[in-house]
Amino acid sequence: MDSRVSCRIPPNYIAIVAEKPRAGEKIARALGSPLKCSHNDIPFWVLNVDGGSVIVVPSAGHMFGLYTSSRGFPVFTYTWKPLWEVEASSRHLRKFYDLLSMILPKASMYVSACDYDIEGSLICYMIIERLGDISRARRMKFSTLTPQEIRESYRKLLPLDRDMVEAGLARHELDWLWGINISRALTGAVRSVAGDKRVLSAGRVQSPTLIEAVRRWEDINIHVPKPIVFLVLTLSAGPGKQFKAHPKGWKVGTKLEALNVKRELEASRNVKVVSKSQSIESITPPPPFNLGDLQHEAYRLYKLPPMKTQEIAEDLYLEGLISYPRTNSQKLPPTLNYEGIIKGLSGIPEYSGLTRALIVETGGVLKPVQGRMDDPAHPAIHPTGERPGMLEEGHKTIYDLVVRRFLAAFAKPASIARVGLVTKDERGRLYESHGVTVLKEGWFKYYPFLKPGGEPLPDIVEGSVVRVLEVSVNVSWSTPGVRLSKDSLLKWMEEAEIGTEATRARIIEVLYKRGYIIDRDGKSIVSDLGYTVAYIISELFPELSSPELTRVFERRLEDIKLGKARREEVKKEAIRTIEELLKEYNKRLETVKDSIAKALQLKKPNNPCIICGRESIKLNLCKYHYKAAVKLKEVIPEITKTLNTTPEEALETLASKRRLTGLWVIEVSKEAVKNKALKELILKEAPPS
Repeated sequence: MDSRVSCRIPPNYIAIVAEKPRAGEKIARALGSPLKCSHNDIPFWVLNVDGGSVIVVPSAGHMFGLYTSSRGFPVFTYTWKPLWEVEASSRHLRKFYDLLSMILPKASMYVSACDYDIEGSLICYMIIERLGDISRARRMKFSTLTPQEIRESYRKLLPLDRDMVEAGLARHELDWLWGINISRALTGAVRSVAGDKRVLSAGRVQSPTLIEAVRRWEDINIHVPKPIVFLVLTLSAGPGKQFKAHPKGWKVGTKLEALNVKRELEASRNVKVVSKSQSIESITPPPPFNLGDLQHEAYRLYKLPPMKTQEIAEDLYLEGLISYPRTNSQKLPPTLNYEGIIKGLSGIPEYSGLTRALIVETGGVLKPVQGRMDDPAHPAIHPTGERPGMLEEGHKTIYDLVVRRFLAAFAKPASIARVGLVTKDERGRLYESHGVTVLKEGWFKYYPFLKPGGEPLPDIVEGSVVRVLEVSVNVSWSTPGVRLSKDSLLKWMEEAEIGTEATRARIIEVLYKRGYIIDRDGKSIVSDLGYTVAYIISELFPELSSPELTRVFERRLEDIKLGKARREEVKKEAIRTIEELLKEYNKRLETVKDSIAKALQLKKPNNPCIICGRESIKLNLCKYHYKAAVKLKEVIPEITKTLNTTPEEALETLASKRRLTGLWVIEVSKEAVKNKALKELILKEAPPS
């Protein structure tokens, strides 16, 4: 610590604003020998840099938010206020605000050292603009909290990133305008019907995501699994040379047909090898992670929810162990010190062997594989080479993924051999077998999680006769074409181009937090509340049922970030759109009040569904159970034919297959088993589509 430094505020100093206390301490220690001080238990750091006084002062994320005193809707007037004044959950920010109010007004210069993205830029901008002098502000840009990069970014201060700030202001303003107006409209609709004060919420990105979750849940619930009969032959070419074979170019359509083939094969006991093929395949290493890739991989391997992965990655970043995680890039810039990072990793016991192998394999020529996606603000996620302390299990897992993916990007391609055998039985039917052998391990050594599965085939020459040891007749059942999980919703948002890499996981968590989607027995399901909100949105604001409108404004926000559009013009476009939506809302409300009342279970249906009590549409079934009945009618003949069973037995089978059969299909099946009239309608009279 510099002996000339004290906790008294110096007469002339530069104020560096950090996004969080942990980042503030990293920045202060990188720039010199700081004295750690505090005000109302909130830390700040005083130090000398190049002969001048510097104070590093932290925020705790966003200090300001949008607020209006206007009641009702539409509302388009608002102001930015300290969050602790308007949100009870943000009262803890008061102490940070007081510290910032004490430090910033008298500074000679201001440095924005928050995360270099839309949110970080906005956080620092609002603090300096409200409590200091934005005309004297500069920007530090860094992707890691390593001392070297922090010092470099301080030596090369940039102008304030105004386009990023404008994009941040616009995103918050659009989300607020959208959320408050649509939410108040939905709440107003419910109050006009129910007369109570329940509050329903909606959002620019949240609403189409909820609608998609409902669509997926409906598809899952009306899924009628179809049986697929298949044969598996266990063949042997001698001791220790067993392998599997499956029909090639043909399939058994029914269980009866499969049993006939099984009897014939068991009688002959031999098949002949008629052809053998082999291909060598080179597999290029995967690119380093961006945030979405890391979230999907952590879910695939460890079932970590996307938001949990994001939080852990942000912790690792604040500890200086990995680069900034909220990036869309799959590229590593040539300016990155690859050799230095790998040298740092070599000091970590878990990776020392891998780093030695990588240097030998590449001859020290480090050229990473680059992915397709880029981000002008930050590179792909990569380790810094700093040695971690004791990490919790989840943190250790994510850190390991990042390190291994980084090392794999520099490795040689892997090489595998795919071997195929075709055998023929006495009736001329063909069977195929496949084997995989890894010839060159390449990048699999560093990142084994994508190594192809499968066993090698025994060495058999063409023309050989091999013995049939066993013939299995198996039945599998088709699964729904969609999944509902936090990870699947994240993938959908990415494909639909709504939200950002930094906000998507958080928006999904909001849907769960508000009870629209809930976890039950390890599965995600849409709750009755979620159904109701989605139904009311689709009735009153059908434009929000599709991501198209949201996507249009996402692109306009990106235009602001790139300097291609002005915030005010995009905001005006949003206001005009909201006004049009609300104009249509007023026309629709009177016509759908009755259906909303029934959806809220405030009004008894005229003709209740015999299963759930909702309003029935046909066959005394609600629209959900009716869809299930139609699907049952379509699939049961296929089940009876494939399994050589009766329609009644098919119904009972479906009612018992809870893991694969949709909930509404199970409920209809169970009702039909005991309800003779419904059974006849499903099995004998095709419901009209």
